[in-house]
Amino acid sequence: MAIQQVRREPSWHVRLAAGLVASLALVVAACGGGATPSPSAAPTAAATPTPAGLPTPEAGTFRMGTEPWLGYGPWWVADSKGLFKLNGVDTKISMFTTDDEINAALVAGQIDGANIATHTALRLKAAGTPIKIVLVLDQSNEADAILAGPGIQSIADLKGKKVAYEEGTTSDILLRYALAQNGMTLDDIVKVPTPAADAGAAAIAKRVDAAVTYEPYLTSALNQDKDFKLLYTAKERPGIIGDVFAVREDVLKERPGQILALLKTWGDAVAYYRSNTADAQGIIEKAVGASAGDLKTAFDGVLLYDLAEAKALMTGDYLATMADVKKIATDAGILTEEVDEKAMVDTEFIDQVVP
Repeated sequence: MAIQQVRREPSWHVRLAAGLVASLALVVAACGGGATPSPSAAPTAAATPTPAGLPTPEAGTFRMGTEPWLGYGPWWVADSKGLFKLNGVDTKISMFTTDDEINAALVAGQIDGANIATHTALRLKAAGTPIKIVLVLDQSNEADAILAGPGIQSIADLKGKKVAYEEGTTSDILLRYALAQNGMTLDDIVKVPTPAADAGAAAIAKRVDAAVTYEPYLTSALNQDKDFKLLYTAKERPGIIGDVFAVREDVLKERPGQILALLKTWGDAVAYYRSNTADAQGIIEKAVGASAGDLKTAFDGVLLYDLAEAKALMTGDYLATMADVKKIATDAGILTEEVDEKAMVDTEFIDQVVP
């Protein structure tokens, strides 16, 4: 299994410290390096017993898209610890820098499945992309936030200020929600469209007054300038920022065994993360380009779901959360077409892996 790095040419954007963006990319056809090696002294992960009756994964490679978000970390742990191989599924992970890049790859069929935010899945489905949500991955609490310097003490202080954020993304959702909760709209700020990977750096460089981004970019920015702080986080509205594993419907039909193996691999990786946290976090830090220990506190802002927790959500509270996110995205103009969110959630696979 290999992690493919999707590359792009350097732009005018200032790069974050620790090389967080240098290893990321844009062109899906570009090639990357092999799997991340695990430390020789680190514990070895083991696959949990497979429920009886699960089919053998189909031949061929499952092409998965991710971004450098800590909530997708268990996939990198699975790569490093050989869990994909243990569960019999060949997987290639391609890392993208922005939502638009990974969305375009999924729409074009250049990847089979993607790890994306809830509102992104809604947008893609509304636009006619044939996808289903097969797994709920995480919830962001303090790992998505608005970052500001000493001159800004509240959301109200953003009035008339330059704010960097990536349009149409979780950052957009969070910013609009924060403004609305304070009787404001985007018209009250000076919008500076910026990839999430560069937003924090733009604030630190004083090109903007505030920025909306996520981990590991938040911690990287805060480490560069101690005068900056988290002004507003996703914790203010639990569930507004969360992620799912969405797969193209043709792949679900043609390769159901691969999907079952991938879900089982996620469960094994989360179990390894919880029992060998320091090692797992080190693997994730390396995958996103951070130095060991740099993101220690950043991990606290992300809640990872194991398979049992994911199943409970997918058959319960997550449907209500999706409805709330759909309303917020619709009110914000991010979602412009109607979509049946309940029909998007496919529990067939998780029901088999977690009876």
